[in-house]
Amino acid sequence: MKQYYLFTLLSLVLITLAMAFVKKENEQPDKHLEIVLRSIGHEVLLHSNDSTSRVLPVKTVNNNTYRISFENSFGFTPDTLMSIVHQQLAKTDRPGHYTVSVNECDQNQTIFAYEVNRTGGDLKPCRGRVQKKGCYVIEISFPAKKSFNYGWLLLAFIPVALAGVYFARRRTRIPESRGLIEEKVDESPNIDEPGQVIVDYKKVGNFMFSESEGTLRLNDETIELSVKEAKALRLLASNQLVGRDLLMKEIWEEDGVHVITRNVDVLISKLRKRLSADPSIKIVNVHGKGYKMIS
Repeated sequence: MKQYYLFTLLSLVLITLAMAFVKKENEQPDKHLEIVLRSIGHEVLLHSNDSTSRVLPVKTVNNNTYRISFENSFGFTPDTLMSIVHQQLAKTDRPGHYTVSVNECDQNQTIFAYEVNRTGGDLKPCRGRVQKKGCYVIEISFPAKKSFNYGWLLLAFIPVALAGVYFARRRTRIPESRGLIEEKVDESPNIDEPGQVIVDYKKVGNFMFSESEGTLRLNDETIELSVKEAKALRLLASNQLVGRDLLMKEIWEEDGVHVITRNVDVLISKLRKRLSADPSIKIVNVHGKGYKMIS
């Protein structure tokens, strides 16, 4: 059961980590990026001494490329443009790898382009050449972002789910197995079969005697014995002479009770009545010594 709860907890941890990872991927929403791109257009117009015309809505060319368009024509210096783009993109999560191209509006020809790549190195040609005033659009492209693959999350849950099923089924099987064991242990032994070995039972004449249970069993009849009767029968069942002193010591004195020999005689008398169902058993009095069982 503990293992099952452990795997359930592990599943919750995996879900939490996955959700945290997805949230991190989406920390910079497209709306934020759009505002940064419009800010780039605004700064470009200001550096071309245009503080009145509008930056048109930013368009998404594809998932990774965005186009900045302008209401009026403008001129620019490549170094200034690169500085503006760098400063603004530093406010996003994509400052280290991007491509910028400036295209003519009508002919869609690239008049200036450069790449920032921290891994492979930057490519910045045509720096320092002032571009004359014209109708331009600026396109900025980013490498494809690594998105979270939910398929891998599903694969991670497969072994967790299988383990949970395994422990759940194991938990179900264990009580069933215990029930079978208990049922087997509780089965009453067939005392009619001679020579059968029975744990905790000792054959006394035709009786089956259990000191731990304090019982005598004969066919379908069970005779309840007192604790003292069971102790006395255990000693006498050896068919050896058992002295009164030994009986007094084993049955009473070890429990801190001191008695006289008369108590022993009374106990033996009661035990004889318990055994009377089997005439083959006799407890004889050996004068001056003690008692002996004959069967």
